[in-house]
Amino acid sequence: MVFENLEGLEPVSPNGQYFSSDVITLSVLAVLEFEIPIDTESQTIMSLLKNVFLPISPRFSSIMVENDGKKAWKRVEVKLEDHVNIPTFPSNPSPESYDEYLEEYLSKLSTERYPQGKPLWGVHIIKYPTSNAAGNIIFKFHHALGDGYSLMGALISTLQRADNPSLPLTFPSRQRSKSKKRDNFFVTKIFSSACNTISDFWWGISKTLKEDDPTPIKSSNDAIEFRPSTIATMTFSLDQLKSIKNKLGVTLNDVLTGMIFFGTRLYMQEIDQSSSTADCTAMVLLNTRIMGDYMPIEEMIKPNSKMPWGNRFTFLHVPIPNLTELSNAEDFIRNTHKMINRKKNSLAAYFTSRLLEIVNKFGSHEAASRYIHRTLKNSSMVISNMIGPVEQMSLANHPIKGFYFLVPGLPQGFDITIVSYMGKVRLAFKMEKGIIDPQKLKSCMENALDMIVKDSNKNPKLNN
Repeated sequence: MVFENLEGLEPVSPNGQYFSSDVITLSVLAVLEFEIPIDTESQTIMSLLKNVFLPISPRFSSIMVENDGKKAWKRVEVKLEDHVNIPTFPSNPSPESYDEYLEEYLSKLSTERYPQGKPLWGVHIIKYPTSNAAGNIIFKFHHALGDGYSLMGALISTLQRADNPSLPLTFPSRQRSKSKKRDNFFVTKIFSSACNTISDFWWGISKTLKEDDPTPIKSSNDAIEFRPSTIATMTFSLDQLKSIKNKLGVTLNDVLTGMIFFGTRLYMQEIDQSSSTADCTAMVLLNTRIMGDYMPIEEMIKPNSKMPWGNRFTFLHVPIPNLTELSNAEDFIRNTHKMINRKKNSLAAYFTSRLLEIVNKFGSHEAASRYIHRTLKNSSMVISNMIGPVEQMSLANHPIKGFYFLVPGLPQGFDITIVSYMGKVRLAFKMEKGIIDPQKLKSCMENALDMIVKDSNKNPKLNN
């Protein structure tokens, strides 16, 4: 951290300050998988970074400075060669061996601190073929630069449609089904919101005091964010998930979150039967913008934009139901839909933000960071998701066959991220090394989806 006079500089947002402290430092890693080998000799990528990426936001050309406990962005001259890394792996192993090297590199990258005095991002070009790709490019961003929505928009600005670069990338519809109007609907909703707000706000505060039980997905280790991690991914058909969504009358996020909850409980039961009723909580990240398609970057950075750049998200505390509470697999989806709708009909997130502002004002941003860190550490997992393009993307004429993202720096040993792309949904698991068996976990997730499909096919009527 650079210390100096902050007059005339752009202040760092409250969320940006909370997630860039000595207590907690969050990043976003976006991994792009390419169909063809990456030409590391070409200057095309450097040209894109200079002429397309850097102009997207002044934050990509800024460092974070601090004076008297306040942080701000200061513009500096960027030396691109300091931000582009091309690691060397051992020669001629199999693609499976390169999978291990890539996983180790991602694990190491997840725990590395950002260099002092440089803008808070980096690009890592992995030129070696893995079992999933002919090459990989990793973008690492400090979370203070923006949330997943902002950074996804930034990445998309540097990419093109593989089939026709002159056409824009498009995204799945985010329209929600309209609720039926009922007599006394608004009175009921206001009363329900008030009750939910009180309950959720109090429960959120209690999570800073009471930690989830140790289970096969949660160890009792401290400083998990600095420990080596295991990374695994799996892919599902978007059409299959949409079919379940339509049959049950829920959202796609409900289907995915319910499947994750069910698969996690199956895994816990398989490893340790006694953990089937253990107290487990998930932190589900929600975007607080008025959702729509990704806006052009020049629109996002305008003052008073409806879809502004920055960190505009909140956490929902969601208890993970145990296997004895529900009668079948489908109930995990319905229960998740009910719980998340209930928590959305609550102002607890708003009051939690105000509480953090009070802690920040009368204490410090470090005190607010400690509150967030305790709340995250006391839960068992974090789930975050983003929507990707329908069409295939390319970078400098290199077609992208798949991508996923990770959120390093979270003080949990089990983080799950979700992204859609080209009719597929990719789940990425970042797990504390040696605690969770990735192959057994993936098998349990597949079993969970199979059981949910079977149950939904038996009862295909909508849940209105």
